[in-house]
Amino acid sequence: MNINAIPVAALALLSLAACTKQPEAPVAAASAPASATASAPVAAAPSAAPAYPGKLLWGDQHVHTGWSADAGLAGTTLGPEDAVRFARGEPVKASNGEPAQLQRALDWVAVADHSDGMGTINEMQAGNAEMLADATVKRWHDMMAKGGKDADAASREAINAQAAQKLPKVMMDPKWTTSAWEKTVDIMEKYNEPGKFTAFIAYEWTSNGENGQNLHRNVLFRDGADKTRATPPLTTFVSAAPGRKGTDPESLWAWLSEWEGKTGGQALAIPHNANMSNGWMFREARYDGSPLTPEWAAARARWEPLVEVYQYKGSGETHPSLSPADEFANFELWDTADLAGNAKKPGDLQFEYARRALARGFALQASLGTNPFQFGMVSGTDTHTALMTGGEEDNYLGKFNKAWPEKGRWNKVARQEQKYLRKEWTYAAQGLTGVWATENSRAAIWDAMKRREVYASSGPRMALRLFAGYDFAAADAQGDVAAVGYAKGVPMGGELGSAPSGKAPSFLVAAMKDPEGANLDRVQIVKGWVDAAGKAQERVYDVVWSGERKPGADGRLPPVGSTVDVAAATYTNAIGAPQLVGGFTDPGFDPAQRAYYYARVIEIPTPRWTAYDQMRFKDKVNDPKVPMVLQERAVSSPIWYAPATR
Repeated sequence: MNINAIPVAALALLSLAACTKQPEAPVAAASAPASATASAPVAAAPSAAPAYPGKLLWGDQHVHTGWSADAGLAGTTLGPEDAVRFARGEPVKASNGEPAQLQRALDWVAVADHSDGMGTINEMQAGNAEMLADATVKRWHDMMAKGGKDADAASREAINAQAAQKLPKVMMDPKWTTSAWEKTVDIMEKYNEPGKFTAFIAYEWTSNGENGQNLHRNVLFRDGADKTRATPPLTTFVSAAPGRKGTDPESLWAWLSEWEGKTGGQALAIPHNANMSNGWMFREARYDGSPLTPEWAAARARWEPLVEVYQYKGSGETHPSLSPADEFANFELWDTADLAGNAKKPGDLQFEYARRALARGFALQASLGTNPFQFGMVSGTDTHTALMTGGEEDNYLGKFNKAWPEKGRWNKVARQEQKYLRKEWTYAAQGLTGVWATENSRAAIWDAMKRREVYASSGPRMALRLFAGYDFAAADAQGDVAAVGYAKGVPMGGELGSAPSGKAPSFLVAAMKDPEGANLDRVQIVKGWVDAAGKAQERVYDVVWSGERKPGADGRLPPVGSTVDVAAATYTNAIGAPQLVGGFTDPGFDPAQRAYYYARVIEIPTPRWTAYDQMRFKDKVNDPKVPMVLQERAVSSPIWYAPATR
């Protein structure tokens, strides 16, 4: 839905419409809510198509099927075609034979099966004689056939073997990946329908560092089969960069450069789960520990314009220890170990979260000439069942097949780490990426990603616009927000040049609730910079909010309240606002200091998937650590301020 195209009357009707998550009729005003900045109506769009990106398209850039080795080992039998059909809203049968369907179809999807071992598990499951001639593969095959704990053990062994570069040689034979890749590309071409649905050709480059430090990247191509089919994915078994290990991200960047030069195509890479890298994802050293170079910074900025911040394995926006003044920082955290279960060491967290990396990028820019961490924000599920239900708390089907909805699911052991026994309840049912594009096509969506005009949602399809400029007026929040924003400023993902004398940047932000979801609590602006001592700093501003609340003496806004009935797994929209529109001018602006700004929208409290499970299966969640309520959110890609000289 398009923020600038929804008249107030329609918004009021949306706020009063019943939905599956709201069995009771909400009590909502038919006009824009009162707030600190008097939220204004969002005017209807003119009849002519806008000259700016006016389509909000929702998708998942991180989907695995049974053609990923770890997913196949865990019992997933569905392939890329099943995943695309499911994303389009079609009913499918899950790997366990149960029916599954999204409540709302997506506009686009990227099936990103792991590069390493792509297609091998399918062959192993089918009893391929060449595969089973290897004793280790034969043992894994037999363990998988037994199912249950044996299958889980086989999966863990294989994942750890890949992390340590100790997979059986037969599983590293490139012919398996080549065959699976060609089939994947053909499937994406079959289901890609410009104007209706976009199926990206993609894969996940699967580096686990030296011993399980997650350095994975999703590689998304702008192009079709003519430029992608003949080039299978890069694996970590080989290196594309002379003198570099295959697990070194510089090897991937070299491969991407060579691929673009050879084909004339375009690609980008999206890092994810920095929170499971044990400090490696944003560390200020090269893979081998040597100092960063200008060439390294330029390559990272060139190939990685986005970072995933919400997914099943936790939030990557920020952490309470890094943002102690941020009351919303403690959200769906996975902060105990890397991908192989190795416990974190003191100091790791500061190199694992997007907000801190965005600030540290300024310091690196000063010394290297390029900001390597000037990235936008996206989200994806990282499902390993081919069924991406990260936007639906009441339809969460689990990350792996063993977590299919049933009584007691929350208390199942998900994995054993060195210092922590992780239960299934720690998985988060998130997320989705919103893209502002000119049309639903590979080229238009990919271009929006490249220019960072995208944002990350923990699940709800709330609409969000953010613009920055020097000439916004109070009246600009009362009309066509997008038209004014593009005419007078830059959108999310953009750069704002040096400030005119005596002026501070101002921001225009507009948010609208998910039409089938919860009202909004507030909209915030997060600012980050590096001080004169080189230390990362941040400030979170409440810009516009619902109701008549006023900040207290400590500057904090009182909570919005809650209508959640945990036992019934229900809520109502009797609180909050269907839309929030406002302006903000940075009160601490220093024209000589680089800074980033991004918007964060917070929903009113709603039931978490654990509450829906408890209600549906007449279960009893008796562990007080298990969250039953959450406040979903979305974060925009930042806008960067850059002085003329520094």
